[in-house]
Amino acid sequence: MGTSRCFRLAFLLGSVLMVLLIILYWDDVGALNLYPHDPHDLYPHDPHPTSPSSSTPTKPPPRDTEEQATHKPPTTTEPDRPGEGRRATPKPPGEEHPLPQVTDSSELEERWRGEEGKREEERVRQAEEKREEEGRRQEERRRRISDMCSGNGTLEFPGKFRTFDQIPNRELNHLIVDDRHEIIYCYVPKVACTNWKRVMVVLSEGLLAPDGQPYRDPQALPPDLIHNSSLHLTFSKFWRRYGRLSRHLMRVKLQSYTKFLFVRDPFVRLISAFRNKFQQPNEDFYRQFGSVMLRRYGNGTSRVPESAAEAFKAGIQPSFSEFVRYLLDPQTEQEQPFNEHWRQVYRLCHPCQIHYDFIGTLENLEDDSDQLLRNLGLEDQIKFPPSNRNRTAASWERDWFAEVPAELRRKLYSLYEPDFELFGYPKPESLLHH
Repeated sequence: MGTSRCFRLAFLLGSVLMVLLIILYWDDVGALNLYPHDPHDLYPHDPHPTSPSSSTPTKPPPRDTEEQATHKPPTTTEPDRPGEGRRATPKPPGEEHPLPQVTDSSELEERWRGEEGKREEERVRQAEEKREEEGRRQEERRRRISDMCSGNGTLEFPGKFRTFDQIPNRELNHLIVDDRHEIIYCYVPKVACTNWKRVMVVLSEGLLAPDGQPYRDPQALPPDLIHNSSLHLTFSKFWRRYGRLSRHLMRVKLQSYTKFLFVRDPFVRLISAFRNKFQQPNEDFYRQFGSVMLRRYGNGTSRVPESAAEAFKAGIQPSFSEFVRYLLDPQTEQEQPFNEHWRQVYRLCHPCQIHYDFIGTLENLEDDSDQLLRNLGLEDQIKFPPSNRNRTAASWERDWFAEVPAELRRKLYSLYEPDFELFGYPKPESLLHH
C-alpha cells in the first residue's frame, strides 16, 4: 500500500516538472520565432538605449585590416521591442564616409567646361608664345640683312649699293606676283621652289583643271607645267604689259604687297643642284654644262659623248670636283651668267634693294611655311604640300667635298660668302681648313 502511494506521488511530481519544462521551452522557442535576431545586432551602435532599464550596449570590437578592406556596410540602430534596446540595421554602401556626389547634369557639364576651358587657355598660351618666338626670329633675319646691306657692313659684293631702278628687267624674272592676294614671292631653285610655285598657281587661279575650274589643290597640278614661265606673272614681264609705267607699278607693289623668299645653306644647295642635274640623265643640262665640264676638266677623255644617254651608258659623268672648278672658272661667267640653280641668292632676289617681310629657311620649311600662310590669312584656304623625303642633308657636306682641294673650297666659300652672311648660315670652318 505504501509503495503504490509513493509511485503515484513520483508520477505526479514528474508530470508537473515536465509541464514546467515544456512551458519554459515554449517561451524560448516563441521568442526566437517571433523576434528573429539580425546577424548585425550583435553590436548595436546606439550608445543610448531608449529604455531606462536596459543596460548600456557594449562597444563593438575594432575590425581588423582585412575586414576594413572589404568595406562592409556600417549599421544604424532602430528601436527594438520593449526591453530589448535598439536593433541595428545595415547602412547602404559608402554611407559611413559619404563622398560628394553630383547628381545634377548641369553641374557635371559646368565642371567639364571648366576643365576644357583650362586646357584651351593653355593651348592659347602656348600658341601665343610660339607666335612671339616666330616674330622674334623673323625680326632677327630682317635686321641681319639690313645690317649687311648698310654702309656699315664690312662685306662687299656686286650690286650691294645699287638702287632698285638700276636692276635690269632680266634680273627680276624670279619675282612672282599674285595680285589677288597681294603677294610677291622670289623663288630660289633647290629651295622648295616647286611646291611654292604650286601654291602661287593655285592662289592666282592661273591654271584651269580639266573640269574648267581653277585648281584648288597644289598637289593636283601637272608636274610638267609647274615651271612653265607662262603660268607666272613676274616683274620681268611688266615692261611688255605696262610699258613705261612698269617700274612705277613695281615700286607700288613692293611697298604694299607681302614679299617673301626661302633660303638654304649655300653649299648644301650646290650639292642638291649637282645631284639633280648631273647625277641622272638630263639632256639639256648635259649638253649645256656637263659636256663643257668634261672637256675643260676631264681626265684626258679622248672624246666627250654628245648626249647624256650616251655618256651615262659609257659611265662618263662630270664629278662634283669638276663642277666646283666650273663655278670658279672666270671663263664660265664670261660666256654666260650662272644658271639659276647655282646662282647666288643675293643675285636672284636682291635683298639689299627689296625689303622682304618674311624670310623662310629650308631647314625649317614646314614650320616656316605654316607661319607664312597664317600671316597671310590663308591657312584655312590652302595647305603647303609635303616636302621631298630625298632632300640633300647638311651632314653630307664633308663626303661631297672630300675630293675637292681645300684651296678650291675656300675660293668657293668666297664666291658664296654673301649668301652665308646675309642669311645667317655659319662659316663651315672645318670644311675650309681640313
